[in-house]
Amino acid sequence: MTLYLLSMHQPQGGVPEPEFLAQVMREVGELRDELAAAGSWVFGQGLHGPETATVLRVRDGDVLVTDGPFVEGKEYLGGVTIIDVPDLDAALDWGRRYALATTLPIEVRPFRPGAGD
Repeated sequence: MTLYLLSMHQPQGGVPEPEFLAQVMREVGELRDELAAAGSWVFGQGLHGPETATVLRVRDGDVLVTDGPFVEGKEYLGGVTIIDVPDLDAALDWGRRYALATTLPIEVRPFRPGAGD
């Protein structure tokens, strides 16, 4: 089995309508339940908006602390899910299902060997 990160990227801007968001959350919950039943669920959670971020950067041997996102952009990381599946094809299948459920771009990336050991 291999660990994969499913990153959900959401656009900057307003919050979706409550009915739409409730449907998305219901479908994401169903996916989480299916992953758990298959023994592939590791972790997942949504994130607060980028305005809540704090960035730490090394500069001249000191750590500079600044508010705000690491980079400015039209999309930001809105949530993550970590799954443990046999291969990339299985991870992409789950990623497709998350993309359909959320209507958001989903990035699928494997962890380096040794992750989670």
